[in-house]
Amino acid sequence: MDFGLFIPIANNGWITSATSPQYMPTFELNKQIVQKAEKYGFKFALSMIKLRGYGGATEHWDYALESFTLMAGLAAVTEEMLLYASVATPTLHPAIAARMAVTIDSIAPGRFGINIVAGWNKSEYQQMGLWPGDEFYDLRYDYASEYVTIMRELWETGRSDFKGKFFTLEDCVCKPMPAGKIPIVSAGASPRGRRFTAEHCDYNFTGAPDGAEGLAYVNGLLGEEAKKAGRSIESYPLYMVIMGETDRDAQRKVDRYNEGVDVEAVAFMKGQASLDKKSTGTAAGMMNAAVEAVHDGAIVGSPATVAAKLNELTGVPGTGGIMLMFDDFLEGTEVFGREVMPLLD
Repeated sequence: MDFGLFIPIANNGWITSATSPQYMPTFELNKQIVQKAEKYGFKFALSMIKLRGYGGATEHWDYALESFTLMAGLAAVTEEMLLYASVATPTLHPAIAARMAVTIDSIAPGRFGINIVAGWNKSEYQQMGLWPGDEFYDLRYDYASEYVTIMRELWETGRSDFKGKFFTLEDCVCKPMPAGKIPIVSAGASPRGRRFTAEHCDYNFTGAPDGAEGLAYVNGLLGEEAKKAGRSIESYPLYMVIMGETDRDAQRKVDRYNEGVDVEAVAFMKGQASLDKKSTGTAAGMMNAAVEAVHDGAIVGSPATVAAKLNELTGVPGTGGIMLMFDDFLEGTEVFGREVMPLLD
């Protein structure tokens, strides 16, 4: 089973709290994290793209690095890990993204992939005059489908004459071509998002609350879409891991983080998510989440407890790997590698 990291490309990682570990995103921090992870056998790392944060007292995600350039730097200081950069499709032409991917592939042959972000967060694009209009909520996966088709044509043949609803290419050239396959992943969680993933992607990074039962349900939905598309695809569920020497110590951390939840930042996040009226996926999940810094889907406990929970999850059919987040990434990666990895099946 492959384990990977959702690395902290934005400030304070994935806990919206004033009482959780506070840190700024830097290349040096992420370099230390991925090198430590690689030492312990983690197989991949993914960085999101975040173009506007949520403010509040913690300025949550107001400070963020750019995904492709960060991963290019990390490609040069790692040896084995697969590195996924995220592209916000409304901001970058697919031919440019394809060429950027080939460049990073030349730094780390066979170790680079792309995560497709179809663009649900209006505020990120509107600030640059790039929001196509609210009809894009309904069209974004059609747009992403053309986007991926163009990239694959360029990687496979070195040129494209694609003609679609959103893109028109005239003998577009992209050479050199990559040394091998550049995998494409997505976090689509709505029915339309799962269909896009099943039709065009290699893996689905997804949230899956409610333990193994919830993951089995999510994997089943993805499997149904993959069957319709005549393909086979696996999920890579995402979990926050918070550890302590004992289960009680870990829960004390969670209680402390929840006491400091940045209500203003969470409210802004939910407000942006609520603009997508039809979504039942990523946006809806943010909108309906409880006002807590650490949500119920987190894996909390001692290293032995964490390992037991992960062993249950990895046994769910359709699971290709698991992507992890930590409250403190350097400490969390170290403890997980040293004390949890030896206990995994």
